[in-house]
Amino acid sequence: MKTKTALFLGLMCATNVSFADLKVGVINMNLVLEQAPQMEKAKKRFDQKFGPRGKILESQQKELQTLEEKLNKDASVMSEAEKQKAGKDFQNRIRDFKKTEQEFKEDINANRNEELGKLQRKIGEVASGIAKDEEYDLLLLSDVVVYKKEQFDITTQVVKKLSTIPE
Repeated sequence: MKTKTALFLGLMCATNVSFADLKVGVINMNLVLEQAPQMEKAKKRFDQKFGPRGKILESQQKELQTLEEKLNKDASVMSEAEKQKAGKDFQNRIRDFKKTEQEFKEDINANRNEELGKLQRKIGEVASGIAKDEEYDLLLLSDVVVYKKEQFDITTQVVKKLSTIPE
């Protein structure tokens, strides 16, 4: 029993000594994503690519609202057959609009995920480069760290390095 206790204490002491030499860095990924110049460029590309389509959808939505108001207003003077035909046409237009809107949202999400993936890979490469250059043993994301001293935070270094990298 004494031997096991001594062995356990010896291992604990040895572990503490090895952790004393460990150089750790912490990165706030959300802050890097906010401040990275590549993110701003990605937003501009995103707006150029999806802005016009978004405006067309907004216009179609306003047309549908106007049409609905007109149908509600004119319903009292329409025959039953006219009401049914107009209602059916309106429902078809709503269905087509929702389908187009859903496709648009899917395209936006796919593009956003692709751009975010590219940027995260680039951030990973930059962070790994900093870790190698400055001989860090371990890099952690701030999301998984409960507490850290400011000296361990390398977020600013990552953002500065990203600023020097051409797209």
